[in-house]
Amino acid sequence: MTITHERQAEIAAIEQVVASVEHAQRHELVDEFVALFREDAVWTTGAGKLLLGRDAIAAFTREVLPGAMKDLIPSYEVVHVLFIRPDVAAVKVRQRYFSPDGALVAEMGEGSPLYVMSREAGRWLLTANQNTLVAADPQP
Repeated sequence: MTITHERQAEIAAIEQVVASVEHAQRHELVDEFVALFREDAVWTTGAGKLLLGRDAIAAFTREVLPGAMKDLIPSYEVVHVLFIRPDVAAVKVRQRYFSPDGALVAEMGEGSPLYVMSREAGRWLLTANQNTLVAADPQP
């Protein structure tokens, strides 16, 4: 399937939102992180806590983000984008954490978030999101 120039531009814009999530997490920038969400967004944390609306997301983030990235460098990589409609996309992300020297911090685990994003007034926003931890493979 050939990807059009317009579709490539939309994917690049979505990747920029994910890069902004990474930047906000890395630098513990609560307001920058929260601004990436729609006002009525849904967020389920990696621990399963349901947050409804930007205000709830902001309150939770203000509690957990400051200090959370001490000695950690988060990495968020877009793995797949599925356009549900031209203005709605399901975005699969690979989330990992590294030490300042570049080593993977295995004890942090790996995340596999799913971000459902919508384009509002020309801007992609996080709309319905599930931050899921990847389970370790069982040993045979």
